[in-house]
Order: sequence, then C-alpha cells, then structure tokens
Amino acid sequence: MKKIYIAGPDVFEKDAFERGKKYRRLCEKYGFEGLYPLDNEVDFSVGKKEAARAIFEANKKMIDECDIVIANLNPFRGKESDSGTVWECGYAYGKSKAVYGYMQDTREYVKRFLKDEKKEKDGRFYDTHERIIEDFSHPLNLMIASSVKEIVQGGFEDVLRLLCEEGL
Repeated sequence: MKKIYIAGPDVFEKDAFERGKKYRRLCEKYGFEGLYPLDNEVDFSVGKKEAARAIFEANKKMIDECDIVIANLNPFRGKESDSGTVWECGYAYGKSKAVYGYMQDTREYVKRFLKDEKKEKDGRFYDTHERIIEDFSHPLNLMIASSVKEIVQGGFEDVLRLLCEEGL
C-alpha cells in the first residue's frame, strides 16, 4: 500500500486532529495509507527549540517513508502557501517523491491580485511595494508550481481521485 504524506497548514486549525483523522480515512477509502504530521509524538517538556527540532525530524522522516505528498497549497496568512508546506514539497521533490497540490483558486497568480493591489507598467505587473508580480501562468511561484506534478482545483479528496485515475 502506498503511503501519502499529508502536508499543509491544516495542522494549525482548531480542528487539526479531526482533519487528520478525516484525511487518513479518505486515504484508506482510496487504497492508501495516510501519514499526518500530528500523528507524531513529541515531548513538549524539553523546551520550544528542542520540540521544534523534534517535530521537524519526525515530519522529515514521514516524508522519507512516503511515496506521495499531497499538499494544501491554498494561501495561508497572505497570498502564498504556508512556508512549511512549501519546504515539505521541495524536500519531497528533491527525494524524487511524487508531489501533488490542491487549491480552491487556481487562477494565475497575477490574476489573484485585486485591482488596487497591482499596477501594470511596461508590460509587467507590480504590487503596492513596487515589486514585480510573477507572471508565468501558474497559480503560485514558479519554483513550487514546477516541483508539483499537478495542482488540482479543489480539495484533498480531488487529488486522491486523480491519483486513482492515474493508477498510482
């Protein structure tokens, strides 16, 4: 049975443990084993930095053990995906794991800026801080978009369906 590492900022939600259970049940429904970061046991009595390191090592080990990563790439605390999730995707890509993502809004990144958040000049778009807005027809930065096999519009289960259609 193939193992799926479930990446995303869902671990920061109030119902994070319930979400993990739901995602693992969905993995089972589609014939996979789900690995959810909060399944790791961490001793928080050792201090914040030590606990953080233990979480990092445990999650990295889960990624090492998985075959596939499914990442929630929806914007988190801004316009971009959660930085920890992006790191996990990059690490998995570097380990030759199959990485898939999902987002509710898969429009091109530049199109997700409101009119008052961007301006066009010389054929390029700039944000309110005069920084160029990436425009490569991806919903995210080219580095993450290029390291993910596919970014599915929808949710976690939509990616599971795609994996089954692809015969994974």
